[in-house]
Amino acid sequence: MPRQKTEAHWLLLLAVFIIATCGLIYELVAGTLASYLLGDSVTQFSTIIGVYLFAMGIGSWLSRYLRGNLLEWFIRIELLVGFVGGFSAALLFVVFPLVASFRIVLYALVALTGALVGLELPLLMRILKDKVEFRDLVSRVFTVDYIGALLASLLFPLLLVPRLGLIRTALFFGILNIAVGWYLSRRFRRELRGGVALQVSAALLIAGQLLVFVFSDSVMSFSETMTYNDQVVYATSTPYQRIVLTRNKRELRLFLNGNLQFSSADEYRYHEALVHPALSLVGAPRNVLVLGGGDGLAVREILRYPSVQQVQLVDLDPAMTRLFSHQEILTQLNRRSLLDPKVRVTNADAFVWLRQNRSRFDAIIIDFPDPSSYAVGKLYTNLFYNLVARTLAPGGVAVVQSTSPYVAPRSFWCVDSTIRSAGLQTIPYHNYVPSFGEWGYIMARHEGGDPIPQSLPSGLRYLNAATLQQMLVFPEDMRSPVAVGVNKLNNQLLVHYFEEEWGKYLEP
Repeated sequence: MPRQKTEAHWLLLLAVFIIATCGLIYELVAGTLASYLLGDSVTQFSTIIGVYLFAMGIGSWLSRYLRGNLLEWFIRIELLVGFVGGFSAALLFVVFPLVASFRIVLYALVALTGALVGLELPLLMRILKDKVEFRDLVSRVFTVDYIGALLASLLFPLLLVPRLGLIRTALFFGILNIAVGWYLSRRFRRELRGGVALQVSAALLIAGQLLVFVFSDSVMSFSETMTYNDQVVYATSTPYQRIVLTRNKRELRLFLNGNLQFSSADEYRYHEALVHPALSLVGAPRNVLVLGGGDGLAVREILRYPSVQQVQLVDLDPAMTRLFSHQEILTQLNRRSLLDPKVRVTNADAFVWLRQNRSRFDAIIIDFPDPSSYAVGKLYTNLFYNLVARTLAPGGVAVVQSTSPYVAPRSFWCVDSTIRSAGLQTIPYHNYVPSFGEWGYIMARHEGGDPIPQSLPSGLRYLNAATLQQMLVFPEDMRSPVAVGVNKLNNQLLVHYFEEEWGKYLEP
């Protein structure tokens, strides 16, 4: 093969590698951004992947109609991919608080990006068909394509999102796409009629994306200020979630992936109801396990008990526990609970940690996000509660936050039936939290006995003996519906119940 053809061959294969890497990055950015803005829905990523792949197929089919200078067509499309994909995250964040039909914009961008990427691969194969044998061409093109996809899938959660965030990640790969187009238009300028125009266009696009890259924090601040109404005082993206803190004259609020986790105005109602019925039922707990609860507010309530000798907190996200261990306004709220010498913080997947754990605990406080995805839904399965039962000491009590029995009664009672399927006896109860509405919890233990104790720590702002008794009473519209199944790892019934019930409630 002549040297010039060999060089062109490898340059274009490098372009395939970059296309594959960038294309998957744009898809991952769209999926992650959708989960941040629309909630971590189980259907979110799957539909985005489906639309993207379908659009790639449409683009591949449309490539047959491109005639003339195929290399010039390829460079134009490469610039378009960099333009659309690079600006996609910034555009979606800006548009989200301004339009009612955000999903239309989201899926239109995903489809457009997929179609453009789908156009490129067939074009490259047509360009290279005279430079290498067909069997080698197919092998090499798809090999570098899949390697690029693997690289993107590894870089995205481990490096790009934690270091750059979604907007800068999309812009970085947009710049990379456009730079490839600029280099190819310069390298093969003798074979192109519009080579100079392509180079100028690429340079302008790179300049524009660099400008947005520099001011991406301002774009994000504008979007989040419009979305949350209150002043955004802290925001960061981690490999696991988007953490946002807002503040107004009355309260501080924590949002994870756009979902409210607590308001400082009434969080004591939630955390007192979550912790004290279970710990008071134990009587004199010594070793307490907290799963989730990286804000330290449940730990704050646990430390009210003089008998407590050790609190083991297991939370997935180290950014969360660091934030609530070092930011003064937050450590005031949780009373520096995560810094207490009795507290040990471990950042790990609770499911994996429980499987490896061999210790037993007098009380287990389970404060996970609602089961809106398979990733969280596994923490509400019978397999998980079997691990909880094994970890719970004789005479011990576990408690699970279990979403709203008013808004989502099937979801609430599904948690109850799933816990009972693990051989534990349950005590469901509920209370009213103004920021959330009617909220539910389920206590679990090996043996029977009195459902609610009369003895509570002093200094509580909400709970007393009368309130505890009222929590056990469920009105008719919150009672258990018929035919509620057990949430298993292979069916994730709870996730489907949750999506259906909360989806109806949140519809405009």
